[in-house]
This record gives sequence, structure tokens and C-alpha cells, in this order.
Amino acid sequence: MSKIYTQDKTFDKNDFTENNLEKGEYENCTFTNCNFANGDLSDILFIDCSFINCNLSLVKLIKTTLQEVQFKDCKLVGVTFENCNSFGLSFSFDTCLLNHASFYQLKIKNTVFKNSQLQEVDFTECDLTHAIFDNCDLTRAVFMNTNIQNTDFSTSYNYSIDLEKTSCKKATFSFSGIAGLLDKYGIEIKKG
Repeated sequence: MSKIYTQDKTFDKNDFTENNLEKGEYENCTFTNCNFANGDLSDILFIDCSFINCNLSLVKLIKTTLQEVQFKDCKLVGVTFENCNSFGLSFSFDTCLLNHASFYQLKIKNTVFKNSQLQEVDFTECDLTHAIFDNCDLTRAVFMNTNIQNTDFSTSYNYSIDLEKTSCKKATFSFSGIAGLLDKYGIEIKKG
């Protein structure tokens, strides 16, 4: 079965929950108000594509290629991004719900997470060098053996990061977020 090639196409209000998106390569395509929940996007190439106001919760991404992909106002609960094709992997998230997602062992340098909820997200052994977490909720997100060098957390909140178990040189944090760096010590910080 041959795979299709689709370029410069807009998909609006499509429901892919019963019939999955056709396998192939999608370049410079826009998916708006589409439902992919619990669907299968495995073995599909997305290059310079945008997903806007889409539900991609629990979607399968086995060997999926995501290059220069933008997610805006999307629901991506429980997505395991580590199953993606790691070659050229690059994406950004703006105003997205990513709770329980996993980026285990991915090299996603320079990734931007903006105005997003990342509760209980797994960043274990992930390379987040130069990433930006702009106004993100990182409640119970896991940063174990994670490279956060030059990563900007200065406007984000609710993180708890063990700096002894991360590579954190030149990472940026806000003064109000210092408590999240000292959680493991069980100390109380009061305003003076």
C-alpha cells in the first residue's frame, strides 16, 4: 500500500477517532479543531505542521516523525512522545494540556513550552538544554537525570527539581520558585 503525500492542506473539524488519519507525509498542513483522541498516528511524517485546538490525548506516536511541529491550544494528555522517530524531532507547545505525557530519554533541546499545564510529565533522562518553560505548571513533573543546562524556568511554577540528580548549569529559576529546588530537604521557607 503506497503512502500519500499531502502539502499545504487545512483539516478543519475532522474526527479521526473512528478512521485514523491516512498514513503518509504531511508538510505545511494545519489541523484545526480535530479529534485524534486514542487514535493512531504511527509511521506518519509531519513536517512544518500546526495542530490548533485539537484533542490528541492518548494518541499513539510509534515511529511518528514530528519536525518543526506546533501545538497550540491542544489537549495531549498521556501522550508518550518517546515513541516518536527521534531524527529531527522538534516541536513547540503553546497553551496546551500535557498532563501525564512522557518525554523519556528524548533530546529536545530548544523546545518551547508556553502557558501549558505539564502536571506529572516525565522528563527522565531527557535533554532539555536551552528549553524554555514560559508560565507553565510543572506540578509533580519528573526531572531525574535530566539535562536542564541553560533552561529557563523563571516564569514557571510548582516544579520540584533535585539539582543533585540533574545537570543544571546556567538554568534560570525565579526567586519564588526556589522552594521547589529545596523540596527534598524538607525545609520550610518563610518570607522575611
